[in-house]
Amino acid sequence: MTFWILLGIIVLLIASIIGIYNGLVRGRLHVNESWSGIDVQLKRRHDLIPNLIETVKGYMKHEQKVLEEVTRLRSEVTGASGKQQKANLENGISQALKTIFAVSEAYPDLKANQNFQDLQKNLTNIESELQLARRYYNGTVRDYNYKVESFPSNLVAQAFQFKKEEFFEIEVATEREAPKVQF
Repeated sequence: MTFWILLGIIVLLIASIIGIYNGLVRGRLHVNESWSGIDVQLKRRHDLIPNLIETVKGYMKHEQKVLEEVTRLRSEVTGASGKQQKANLENGISQALKTIFAVSEAYPDLKANQNFQDLQKNLTNIESELQLARRYYNGTVRDYNYKVESFPSNLVAQAFQFKKEEFFEIEVATEREAPKVQF
C-alpha cells in the first residue's frame, strides 16, 4: 500500500513538472510570436521611410540633419543585437519622424503634396498598429515572466534555464512629460 501511494506521488510530481515545463514553453512561444508582430510593423515603417525622405528632401533643405538622422537610425536597427537596443533605436526613429512632421508645418507646399499626405497617413496607421503590437507583446512578456518568477514554476524555469524577457518600452522622456503651454 505504501508503495502505491509513493508511486502515485512520484507520478503526480512528474506530471506537474511536465505541465509547468509545457506552460513555460508555451509562454516563450507566445512572446516570440508577439515579437514577430512588432517586427512586421517595424518593417512596414522602415519600408516607408525612404519614400518619405525622398518626398521631403526637396522641401526641407535646412533640415538635412533630421533626414540624415532618420537614415542613420534606420540602418543601425538592422544591426541591433537585442530587443532593448532595437527598441531604443526605434524610439529614436519615432522622435525623428515626429520632428519631420512638425517641421513640415513650416512648408505649406510640402503639406499640400499628396504623396507626403499619403505617407504621413500610412505612417500614422503603422504607428497605431505598432502600439497595439507592443501592448500585446508586453502582455505576453508579463505573463511569461510571471511564470518564470513565481513558485513552483520558478524551480522548473531555473532547472531548464528559462530566462525573463525584456519589455518593449518607450524610453523617450518627451513622450512621458506633459507638454508645456505658454501664452
